[in-house]
Amino acid sequence: MTLNKNNKSETGTIGESIAKRFLEKKGYKIIEQNFRTKYSEMDLIVNKKDVLVFIEVRTKTNDHFGSPEQTINKNKINRLIRSAQAYIAYKKYQGSFQIDAICIILNPDGSPQLINHYESITS
Repeated sequence: MTLNKNNKSETGTIGESIAKRFLEKKGYKIIEQNFRTKYSEMDLIVNKKDVLVFIEVRTKTNDHFGSPEQTINKNKINRLIRSAQAYIAYKKYQGSFQIDAICIILNPDGSPQLINHYESITS
């Protein structure tokens, strides 16, 4: 398969699938995918050792115009926090939670070239 580098939706979908498999191999349990709030979409919501983890997945086909990490700015973090709070209120969740990011760079065939997992990006 050859990746269409101009199709951001395809790139994002591939990145989320890679992140999902990556997390499952690390023992995370997937609870929700693409959960929408009025603030933003939560790519993945997972559970690990009684901690609810909201995962922002950032995927790029190269780093010529900056890394996936550089696309997570203060505004994005604020929207993620508000979305996490909305989800917690909606589900009446009482436990601890955090927001993580998984940043991926893809090879031309759509396979992962690089995967970085950043835990607790809001603290």
